[in-house]
Amino acid sequence: MGRPERPHAARPAAAALLLALAALAAGCSHLGYYGQAVAGHMDLLHRAQPVAELIADPATAPALRERLALAQRMRDFAVTELGLPDNRSYRSFSDLQRPAAVWNVVAAPALSLTLKTWCFPVAGCVGYRGYFDRQRAEATAARLRAAGHDVLVYPVPAYSTLGRLDWLGGDPLLSTFIGWPEGQLARLIFHELAHQVVYVGDDMTFNESYASAVDRLGVRRWLAAHGSAQARAEHARFEQRRARLRALVHAARAELEAVYTSDQPEAGQRAAKAAVFERLRDEHRRLRAGEWAGFAGYDAWFASANNAALGIFAAYDDLVPGFEGLYLRCGGDFACLHGQARLLAGLPKDERHARLREAASAAAPSDPGLGQPGATYRGSSPH
Repeated sequence: MGRPERPHAARPAAAALLLALAALAAGCSHLGYYGQAVAGHMDLLHRAQPVAELIADPATAPALRERLALAQRMRDFAVTELGLPDNRSYRSFSDLQRPAAVWNVVAAPALSLTLKTWCFPVAGCVGYRGYFDRQRAEATAARLRAAGHDVLVYPVPAYSTLGRLDWLGGDPLLSTFIGWPEGQLARLIFHELAHQVVYVGDDMTFNESYASAVDRLGVRRWLAAHGSAQARAEHARFEQRRARLRALVHAARAELEAVYTSDQPEAGQRAAKAAVFERLRDEHRRLRAGEWAGFAGYDAWFASANNAALGIFAAYDDLVPGFEGLYLRCGGDFACLHGQARLLAGLPKDERHARLREAASAAAPSDPGLGQPGATYRGSSPH
């Protein structure tokens, strides 16, 4: 897609610096993991080309030029209308020539929805471990399965460096998502930029729910102001399917929580768990054949659904209604919403979550422009 990448000679030195910092922060036992992470990110940056140059270059494929121009309008909108950072992120483009930016590994115990966490120097503790190479991800997944965990490996189209690497060019647009439908492209850009506004170490649910709320609210505003009738209709269908997906997942999670906290013996819990997931897949098959008219976008997710899949889904969903409630209290002002999120970020985790659950009562389904509280899941299906 477009021109071949152009090298940037200064970046290998930056990679070495970041690798050294990661090793010092994490200890030499983690050097291999951080080495692949730094090398993978620097390869991504090495491929980056300024969007303005690509748009001006007659050798750029017309379809790519159109998508890049659309992404730049969204990028400007994010600054002027959504109060998101005005920096170098998403002003360049990288053709990765692979289907995902990274592959995430998530895991949960066989009889729990609580995710295993990994801790990193900058991001804090999160419920996933990312790899630029799928084989490495699968190797980690295999070890976790052997230890008895439910495991999910899923492709991630983009990730945020939290604005910390703006000096290296920021986060580029990627070939893994540049061709997405208009509403989903806007949603991803707004979501990743939101991580640069507020990010709390060791509270993945807060971080992802905040970014998910910003992307949901932001894409509605974008489509209302700039989207074509076709784009708005396409995104409405997407939202309807997501609402049904959320309802199914929430019901399954509630059933499983009851099973895992019951007094049943382990064999009984495992049998009940299998029955819950079978019902979940049956409901999906009925939806696919009926209301969704054959839509297959969630097939892979339902096929691999397990405790890990439901656990990571929750991180992108649980506190979204609270942020939507804050948005309403703010009168639809994004600067106010970001300010409220910063204030919450300074509170202890339990108090932070409690205040958001209190604010959720303001985000009723009948509120104009909100609809059902929602989720953004960076995985193979709910996008």
